Amino acid sequence: MHMDTKQRSIHRLKIVRGHVDKVIRMVEAGDYCIDVLTQSQAIQGALKEVDTLILENHLQTCVTDAVLNNKRDQAIAEVVKVFRRAN
Repeated sequence: MHMDTKQRSIHRLKIVRGHVDKVIRMVEAGDYCIDVLTQSQAIQGALKEVDTLILENHLQTCVTDAVLNNKRDQAIAEVVKVFRRAN
C-alpha cells in the first residue's frame, strides 16, 4: 500500500472510530432513534470511502503487478469475491 494511502486510510478510520464512540454514547443515553441512525449512516458512508481508497490503491498496485506477472484472472477473481461478499 502506498504510504499516502495508508496514512489517509488510518486517518479516516480514526475519525470513524470517534464517530462509533459517539454513537455508542448516543445509544447509551437513549438519544432519538433517527439521530442515531443518521450518525450510523454517516459512519457507513465514511467506511465506504475508506473501502474506495483502499480498492483504488489495490487496483493501481497489486492488480497492475498481477497483470504484468500473468496473474490477471486471479486478481480479477479476488476483487469480484470481495464485492460478492459485500452484497
